[in-house]
Amino acid sequence: MSKYVDGYVIPIKKKNVKAYMKMATLGCKLWMEHGALDYYECIGDDLNVKWGLPFPKMCKLKKDETLVFAFVVFKSKKHRVSVNAKVHKDPRMNMEEVKMPFDIKRFAMGGFNALVYAK
Repeated sequence: MSKYVDGYVIPIKKKNVKAYMKMATLGCKLWMEHGALDYYECIGDDLNVKWGLPFPKMCKLKKDETLVFAFVVFKSKKHRVSVNAKVHKDPRMNMEEVKMPFDIKRFAMGGFNALVYAK
C-alpha cells in the first residue's frame, strides 16, 4: 500500500515563527493522536539555492519573511480523510478566535500520492 501526504508551503514573517511553532506543536499533537503516521513542520534555512527555482522567488518572499514547509503522512487517501475528519472535530482545533501568524491568502496545500519512499 502506498502512502499519502498532505503538503504545505507557508510564507511567514520571521518575527511570527515563535507563534507559528506554538500552533504547529498543537497540530502535531492532534494529527498524531488521531492516527497520522508522521508529521513535519520545517522552517526555511537554505532557501537561496543557485539551481532550480528558489523558494523565495517562487513564493515572492519579502526580506522579513521565511518559509514553512510542512507535511503529514498517512497510510492512504482514505486514511487521510478519516484522520483529518477527526482532527477537525477535535475541540482543541477551534481556531476561530486565533490570529493566524501568517497570511492565509498565501498559504498553499495539496494532497499527494507517494511515488517513492523508504520504509
